[in-house]
Amino acid sequence: MSFPISAALLDACVLALLDHKDSYGYEMTQGLQEGLRVSESTLYPVLRRLQSAGHLRTYDQPYQGRNRRYYSITDAGLAQLAQYREDWGAFKVQVDSLLEGTE
Repeated sequence: MSFPISAALLDACVLALLDHKDSYGYEMTQGLQEGLRVSESTLYPVLRRLQSAGHLRTYDQPYQGRNRRYYSITDAGLAQLAQYREDWGAFKVQVDSLLEGTE
């Protein structure tokens, strides 16, 4: 992809993934890689930032003798996701208009 991925866009994508179901880091990385080039080392700072902002909470579940850390979206995270979706829609319309010459 030719365009850089901003922190806000990554935040929005992670929140959108978690809007469907709780998930753990590796699973989220796989989900993000369907559309973006994101490594686990890129994802974990995003998760910490979202958790610090109160948009995510964590819990551990046993898996094959170890604990796996799951992330879930909070009510504040849902509100932020709604704002991101609104902002993205407006941004997309503006960019599409410019790129397609329909302005």
